Amino acid sequence: MKTFKSFDEVMDFAINAEIKAVSFYRMLADFVEKPEMADVLSGLALQESEHRTKLEAIKAGIVAIDEEEVGDLGITDYVEDVKPYAKMNYIDLLVVGMKKEETARKLYTNLATVAQKQEIRDIFLKLAQEEAEHKMRFELEYDLATF
Repeated sequence: MKTFKSFDEVMDFAINAEIKAVSFYRMLADFVEKPEMADVLSGLALQESEHRTKLEAIKAGIVAIDEEEVGDLGITDYVEDVKPYAKMNYIDLLVVGMKKEETARKLYTNLATVAQKQEIRDIFLKLAQEEAEHKMRFELEYDLATF
């Protein structure tokens, strides 16, 4: 994991990750042929944008936490990585989404473990939970589409 020298560096890193996630989901929305999946991806882009807003609020000193437990089907443990490509098929799109959300969840979980303030740790855990929710959406859709 990258070494950070300050709280601002950590927050800038996380904010940048969310900016990339927004771009990623917008790009994937253009790849899919199913309008309903394009809508899901656009919705995820919006949620990632909201994560960015939360992170910026945290950086500015505004904090709000609301936690709940999220399940995990564990599908990402058994599927191979897929890189985005033109005319991506639906199943590959779901795999890319699952892997991306799992990576984001791990990032926030790792940041929570190194956070020095409990308040910041809780925020990173909440963001990890939200990324797990996104992953679960992909996993459920994958499950429906493949079985």
